[in-house]
Amino acid sequence: MSKFQESLSRFSITAEIPPPKGADVSPFLRIAEKAAGRIDGANVTDNQRGMMRMSALVFSKCLKDVGCEPILQVTCRDRNRLALQSDLLGAMAFGIENLCLMTGDFPTMGDNPDARPVYDLDSMQLIKAANGLARGVAMNGKPVKDVRPFFTGGVINPFYEPFELELLKTKKKIAAGAKFFQTQPFFDIPSVEKFLNAVKGLDAAFLIGVTPLKGEKMITFLNQKVLTTPIPADVTARITGAADQAREGLLAAAEFVNAIRKIARGVHLMPIGQEENLPLLLDMIEAGK
Repeated sequence: MSKFQESLSRFSITAEIPPPKGADVSPFLRIAEKAAGRIDGANVTDNQRGMMRMSALVFSKCLKDVGCEPILQVTCRDRNRLALQSDLLGAMAFGIENLCLMTGDFPTMGDNPDARPVYDLDSMQLIKAANGLARGVAMNGKPVKDVRPFFTGGVINPFYEPFELELLKTKKKIAAGAKFFQTQPFFDIPSVEKFLNAVKGLDAAFLIGVTPLKGEKMITFLNQKVLTTPIPADVTARITGAADQAREGLLAAAEFVNAIRKIARGVHLMPIGQEENLPLLLDMIEAGK
């Protein structure tokens, strides 16, 4: 059983630590070393938003080498079933146990809009394939030797409409073997409570997404380009009215994490563009317990 899987018996905290956009991993590993032992898993994103970065598989191994538990994200966008299964076997060889599997954003959203998407598999098929490999069976039905177990999960968009379709897809992912889900960011307690009531009884752990808001510019970008539900007006007013907007955003995120400890299985921190502030955010969370 992975350390991350074990952490779900209590309040679990995971965080995104993306691979670098170049070949120097040292700045990101310094962040990981400061966070290791304080988070239960570090999500290594796979060319998130269609933006080219270092291999998520390679960077996951780098995190593991410095004592930070990786959660390898794998998308269906860039590889066919041969390459996907090859990478999953590579993860086994590296001792990477946790997988967060998803379809992946379309390339036109990123910095290589002319890239050809693959989408040979969808997220449910990839979850099924990963769990098949962990049992020693490839997608073509042939046996695979010397395999290791995976702890597989996926993502869920609590704000997708109609939510019934998102819920149906989530149930199919669970049937395929998903054991945990990480959500898009929340910014208010009532929305968290509504979501948790909707997924109550499902056989999976749901980690609530939390993103510290850096300032007015970030709020505008998220509302216009990323989120399907706008950030609440009172949250926007708190951040934009602060003398130090970035610090206020971190403090608000820390308070939000501690406010949902009694109702959620855990949180997934996404310090978009603020990875260097992850240790400070963890300080604030720990101080406010």
